[in-house]
Amino acid sequence: MLPTHPKIKVWLDLSTAFALAAEAGAHRVQMALHHRRQRGYRVRRAGHESPMWTVCAKLLRAELHRYGAKARLARYLGLPRQRLRDYLSGRLRLPDAEITLRLLHWLAEYRAGRDLSL
Repeated sequence: MLPTHPKIKVWLDLSTAFALAAEAGAHRVQMALHHRRQRGYRVRRAGHESPMWTVCAKLLRAELHRYGAKARLARYLGLPRQRLRDYLSGRLRLPDAEITLRLLHWLAEYRAGRDLSL
């Protein structure tokens, strides 16, 4: 294994996780195409319908084990703590694109040793 720079290692870890999630998602899409499509608007839910978000939430939960970390992250995002809980473990909601990007930015900075929520 080749040595990598610590700043790049975080992004390599994320890209590996997202590649695995993309493979799982592609398989899920392939299986869904075999079924009859539904008509009308259908809300996407967290869980098996969004494998990339499931991997991202798992990575975030792994970093939020310290006391008060979830509350600080929710304050940084400008969200209620309950909404953050719904995103990460409740499987009730999916965050919008802006919140997702801010979560990924926070995760990358946190793994690099800088906690933006302080």
